[in-house]
Amino acid sequence: MLTLYLSPGSSAMAPHIALHEIGQPFETRVLSFARRDHRDPAFLAINPDGKVPVLLVDGRPLTEVAGIFFYLARRFPAAGLLPEGGAEAEARVVSWMSFLAATVHPARRQGPDAARAAYALAEQRLGGADWAVGGRLSIADIHLFRLFWRFRNASPPDGALFPGLQAHHDRMMQRPAVQRTCAAEAATGYELPA
Repeated sequence: MLTLYLSPGSSAMAPHIALHEIGQPFETRVLSFARRDHRDPAFLAINPDGKVPVLLVDGRPLTEVAGIFFYLARRFPAAGLLPEGGAEAEARVVSWMSFLAATVHPARRQGPDAARAAYALAEQRLGGADWAVGGRLSIADIHLFRLFWRFRNASPPDGALFPGLQAHHDRMMQRPAVQRTCAAEAATGYELPA
């Protein structure tokens, strides 16, 4: 049994999309930042960091986007969320995931100039390709999409500034898993943290 703890629009959106991509049944538990659900003792017993996402796998917690992604991609290989090509191709996905977590994600809190600079690097890394690694969707694309989705919605950039990222975003928005996730999270209501 898979249960995803999330707050709509937060980093948990990325594993939410991945769960829809793999097509396995799962449950969601929505936490409200406004009600401080992430500080409730019952949730802190699951994740002492008090952060989402958390994926319970048969009652055992997995935390952090990259860890959850890696589990889902390896556990459900038929979904094709890791590229073909062995260790080097998988390492390229890990490289993207590390770059997104260490460079792109924290840049938002450093101000608009830092965010634009980080997305300029992501644009350069993408290099006009449709997908981050291996010519098809991977967990790196889902993570990249969610971060750019948030950036676009928080402070829409000039579309000409990041044409590759915008095209990637638009491709992702056509995916049924992304559409289902966005619809489900919008119906609950976004309470994005500062």
